[in-house]
Amino acid sequence: MGFARACSVALVGVEGVVVEVQADLEAGVAAFTLVGLPDKSLVESRDRVRAAVVNSGAEWPQKKLTVGLSPASVPKGGSGFDLAVACAVLGAAERIDPASIADVVMIGELGLDGRVRPVRGVLPAVLAAAEAGYRQVVVPEQTAGEAALVPGVSVLGVRSLRQLIAVLCEEPVPDEREAHDEGRPDTRLAGLMVPGAGIGTGLARGAGQGDGSAPDLADVAGQERPRKALEVAAAGGHHLLLSGPPGAGKTMLAERLPAILPTLTRQESLEVTAVHSVAGILPPGEPLVARPPYCAPHHSATMQSLIGGGNGMPRPGAVSLAHRGILFLDEAPEFSVRALDALRQPLESGHVVVARSAGVVRLPARFLMVLAANPCPCGRHSLSGAGCECPPSAVRRYQARLSGPLLDRVDLRVLVDPVRREDLMGQGGRRGESTASVAARVQEARARAAERLAGTGWSTNSEVPGHELRTRLVAAPGALLEAERDMERGMLTARGLDRVLRVAWTVADLRGADRPDASDIAVALELRTGISRGALTKAGAS
Repeated sequence: MGFARACSVALVGVEGVVVEVQADLEAGVAAFTLVGLPDKSLVESRDRVRAAVVNSGAEWPQKKLTVGLSPASVPKGGSGFDLAVACAVLGAAERIDPASIADVVMIGELGLDGRVRPVRGVLPAVLAAAEAGYRQVVVPEQTAGEAALVPGVSVLGVRSLRQLIAVLCEEPVPDEREAHDEGRPDTRLAGLMVPGAGIGTGLARGAGQGDGSAPDLADVAGQERPRKALEVAAAGGHHLLLSGPPGAGKTMLAERLPAILPTLTRQESLEVTAVHSVAGILPPGEPLVARPPYCAPHHSATMQSLIGGGNGMPRPGAVSLAHRGILFLDEAPEFSVRALDALRQPLESGHVVVARSAGVVRLPARFLMVLAANPCPCGRHSLSGAGCECPPSAVRRYQARLSGPLLDRVDLRVLVDPVRREDLMGQGGRRGESTASVAARVQEARARAAERLAGTGWSTNSEVPGHELRTRLVAAPGALLEAERDMERGMLTARGLDRVLRVAWTVADLRGADRPDASDIAVALELRTGISRGALTKAGAS
């Protein structure tokens, strides 16, 4: 009889639960039983682990083997438990010392030849292990950099079960050639124990980074009003609707928004990287996302792909992949009405709760939403009706696909007019500002807001509750007269007034003012209602 235990992590959404993998050997007919609420892919680990152990040169115990996953009430799935199961079995068979693996968290899939393959969600799994007090983690070598982002944790990156057995038994570590390195010079396992050193040397990944070929805002011809709206959206984290005919530059503007956003903080980087790790979209060699992500799903996307879901335990959707970044919905009225209305919860709360039979998952979803829409199905309705063949009923149905409750959560609504010939041909006299210039102003405005909101738990103006804006963070005396008149006329809802105040604070931050005055409120109203009041023209001139 023999008993041993190791540890692994079960992911529920982007949160991890440490699971104790217990192996018990008893005299009797040789059998392998796996208990503890495993899914099908985890049940199949019995065959993978047996073949991996034998092909790694170890002897498989010919006894009654029971492997339990505790706590048994937590659903468990995926192939990431293979490594822990194999080591627990070898510990129970006394091939390795059970004490050497008792407090080690192991994450990785085993191939039939004993190679350790990467799995999704290594970063959130290691974060969960660190929060539970574990300090030693074993992961596939390809994901060691991702795991090392967690401070205070020693990471062992291995290529095969054979290497791990050698390390645990203090034997010479065998060389292992990667599967795609056949014919190339052999490389040895380097830096087995890597102390988690935080984010210091992590490689960044995100929108607007890399080879210097990121789209520049100076490429946009004309469009002064949409450019101003883009700057305000980036500075305060405000949602934006760009409405105009095809070819006016709506997509071009949206693609340049991520580059003017500030880089992510350390905590934000870890949050975004954890979501992308669970989704399996972290590129090799780039374990850390340091730039705000940019997610632009196609208008045929289902509600599950947009919000999150799928068979079994729900997976992150587009709103979570855009966490701390941009969610761009091009041709927004073409999305299904159910999918669009499902956005209302994450827009308000910053997270999405997905309930399925396998469990309830809470996923982060604090993003900046940009909607792009044509004025009608053919797109020519705004051009004084010239060339538009859509009947009025079709135009009304098309525009009604963006529901009132959804649009009420959009702070900025801007009409993107067709580009003028003189602007397109460079005859307007000057080129638009570059991304670097606008990004510098956005950074300064964000710094002012962060200083004002220090200690409150909010970082941008878009997050400040309306009660605070009306009681503690008040505008200049008399500044709200025009907004109050619009509310009395029914042009603004109570939520709309709060959002006007948030935008006004952002406009004031961009011009370096201590608090918004009547001109800032006028600009916010013009951006909110889409009705020209001359405020944006005056702001641009100043």
